[in-house]
Order: sequence, then C-alpha cells, then structure tokens
Amino acid sequence: MKTENKQDGFISGTAASSGVAKGLVRIIQDEKDFSSFQAGEVLVAKITNPIFTPIIFLACAIVTDVGSRLSHAAIVARELGIPAVVGTENATKVLKDGDIVVVDGSKGVVHLLT
Repeated sequence: MKTENKQDGFISGTAASSGVAKGLVRIIQDEKDFSSFQAGEVLVAKITNPIFTPIIFLACAIVTDVGSRLSHAAIVARELGIPAVVGTENATKVLKDGDIVVVDGSKGVVHLLT
C-alpha cells in the first residue's frame, strides 16, 4: 500500500478492523516504551506481537507499518472491536507522538489532524 506523506494529511494502508477512532498518537518501538502508553491513545508501531497485548487493550485504534488482515494487530483489533490500519509502510516515521489522528479502519486511512 502507498503511504502518503504528512503534508498530504493522510496515510493509507490495509483496512484491517472496521470502525473510526480519534486520538493522540503514541509510537511504540518495543516493550521499553510500554510505560509511556496511556489509555485511549492510538497505538502506532512497526509491527505488533503477543507481547503488545496489554497495551492494545488500552488503545482506541492501531496503526502499523507492516501487516495484513491476518496479522497480529488486525486479529486482536477485530477481537476487541477497535479500528486498525496495517501495512502503511512508514507510519512510525511520518507520525509523531502527540499528533492527533482519525483512524478509519473501514477504509484503511489515517487522517492527520495536527
């Protein structure tokens, strides 16, 4: 999937779990970043795995650089009923902590508001 740059105002990827959520971005590189994650934030990561599950329960949405509809992030998001956009290629590089985004998991688009 093609990822647009921040100036275009959106990032595209694979629609992995339907729904729409608005929240603050929190980039999580690995478990050492877990303590910074707050309930209601948008989890943005290169990829997730079962180690991420405790913070996924706190997330309002998930966005990943890598993945498909069968990836860990997609499956867990669908189980929890939260939106997910996966396979964006470089969301962790385009977005920054504290950005406000709207994640549209039905369309596979992340709209950058700030």
